[in-house]
Amino acid sequence: MLSDLPKDLAEEVLSKLPVTSLRRVRFTCKKWNTLSKDRSFTRRLIGKEEAKKKQRKEFHVVMMLDFRVSLFSLNLLDPNPIERLGQLISLDDANQVDISNIFHCDGFLLCTMKDISRLVVWNPCSGQTIWIKPRNSFNMWDRYALGYDVMKNHKVLRFVDHYDCKRRPLLREFEIYSFDSDSWKVLDVNPDWDIEFVHRGLSLHGNTYWFARDKVFPRGGDHSYFLLCFDFTTETFGPRLPLPFHPFFADTVALSSVGDNQIAVLFQRCSSPYTLKIWISSKIEPNAVSWKKSFLKVDMKPLMGISFSFTGGSFFVDEEKKVAVVLDKNIGGGCDPTRNIAYIIGKKGYFKKVDRGESRHLTCWPLGCSYVPSSVQINHKTA
Repeated sequence: MLSDLPKDLAEEVLSKLPVTSLRRVRFTCKKWNTLSKDRSFTRRLIGKEEAKKKQRKEFHVVMMLDFRVSLFSLNLLDPNPIERLGQLISLDDANQVDISNIFHCDGFLLCTMKDISRLVVWNPCSGQTIWIKPRNSFNMWDRYALGYDVMKNHKVLRFVDHYDCKRRPLLREFEIYSFDSDSWKVLDVNPDWDIEFVHRGLSLHGNTYWFARDKVFPRGGDHSYFLLCFDFTTETFGPRLPLPFHPFFADTVALSSVGDNQIAVLFQRCSSPYTLKIWISSKIEPNAVSWKKSFLKVDMKPLMGISFSFTGGSFFVDEEKKVAVVLDKNIGGGCDPTRNIAYIIGKKGYFKKVDRGESRHLTCWPLGCSYVPSSVQINHKTA
């Protein structure tokens, strides 16, 4: 029987499996379920995975397509550069759960449900799953972020800020959930800035950065746009951080991480020639940012004829190969988005479309984030 194998031999067998197979392993027997969640074993497995990725010159990303989350491998030197490795969902009722948004931090994924009833945080590698109940209720326009403070205590930020045409608040709620106390705390925030619902935050070193703008439209001018960081240690929003460009309404802007210490920002004009530019930070902190020279600049009109969706917002950068991968949809007849597409863009006119299959849900745009497996366990108080 497989369950009768000695521990060291069982570890050797299981360490040869990909991370995406751990869920099936846990259902094999109680002994393997316990072993697959052991931190020393998961660290060993992650080490082997990372070594294989470096050898194959690839990196892993998580993508949400049609309300389902999967792990993909990106190898831009390969003829088939995007390979689906397996579904990452490890929730007990995964077949009944529709995921509407994903956020990555520290090897964990924060997921919001399509029916806005629940939040869940889980580590696909260790199998730890934590369901979060609302203090009162969740809202369809909520913004979320997952992060941690200087003591490595993980937290979830939730906020919604609706106002009328005179900028009077209709619904304003800022609150933070702490796993170590299993409780919500209300934050006193009166923002003079606005973060649009389509712009997701990006976590780096436990803090989260957003693309934001002035709440009040200046007379005779345009909004000013900037980066804004939420510091999970001080539980406050920081100062406005400068961007390397000046966007206008309906331009496409998105954020992505580059390695462990940098942030990339994508900017594309909504008018012809739909020039796409990407910058990478040379320094990024809650109170300061500086930018390198433009990483990539491409006129997209001869390649696509249109701009990327304003409501999209997921891309990946391979700094060494000077290539970017942008997730969006292919526009079909009647302007209905019908297929999930990954667009690979490089210098000297390099352009490739990778079809990720039919999009059965027109309102579900493909989302993605870089993913690094982790053996970390969230310190969570349980009843």
